[in-house]
Amino acid sequence: MSTPLLELRNVTIFRGTRPGLENVSLSIALGEHVAILGPNGSGKSTFIQAVTRELYPRYPPPACEVRILGRDTWNVFDLRPLLGIVTNDLATQCTQPYSVRETVLSGFFSSIGIWPNHHVTPEMHARADELMDLLDITRLADRPVNEMSSGEVRRAVIARALVHDPKALVLDEPSNSLDLRAQSELRDTTRKLAAAGLGILLVTHHLPDIIPEIDRVICLRDGRIFRDGPKNEILTEATLRDLFGVPLRVERRDGYYVAW
Repeated sequence: MSTPLLELRNVTIFRGTRPGLENVSLSIALGEHVAILGPNGSGKSTFIQAVTRELYPRYPPPACEVRILGRDTWNVFDLRPLLGIVTNDLATQCTQPYSVRETVLSGFFSSIGIWPNHHVTPEMHARADELMDLLDITRLADRPVNEMSSGEVRRAVIARALVHDPKALVLDEPSNSLDLRAQSELRDTTRKLAAAGLGILLVTHHLPDIIPEIDRVICLRDGRIFRDGPKNEILTEATLRDLFGVPLRVERRDGYYVAW
């Protein structure tokens, strides 16, 4: 069997005096398309920060383990190229007077924009051109990011995250602050990347973010795994009512789920 992308075993992580995650165990395979779903305060942000190595378990291995590609110890600079991380904070940080091309190229240097000490090779330019074409932002290549719509910024930041051909794309609440058109464009982009074989790890509380290619949903509630299983078994009225604590109706349309 291939090494999993991500393994958590008995993971407890505290935020102040309260656990953000409590005794969480799960495994996500390379190339798998998975959604982490839960209400605000359920532990989703703590989960992301455990993956990005911003937060660590309370107890050391072997009592608690967060393993990425089979390893529990990483130099964060070696880890960054392997995971394409796109968060709302990153999108905000990237909204600077750098061009789209500079923003995409900055992914090679883990910076925001290109600095005088950066040596950009022809191969890097070619990769940036390839990704801008893939995400349909070539026409915006020379436009400053701070003059673009939120949806266009999000696609530029996704392209930035993909420059190293990562093992998976991690999307944290990707539709926040986006209007309906930008949300639709983002879903189309995510579907295109999933169809190309890139693993997708989507963290959200918004059902329409869950594209048809995602087969598995892991529900978090109060820092614990509430449910984990196939999408069609998890995204039911009964499960979502208990997860979010509100009566609702659920309907499936064209492979997407909507709730009201």
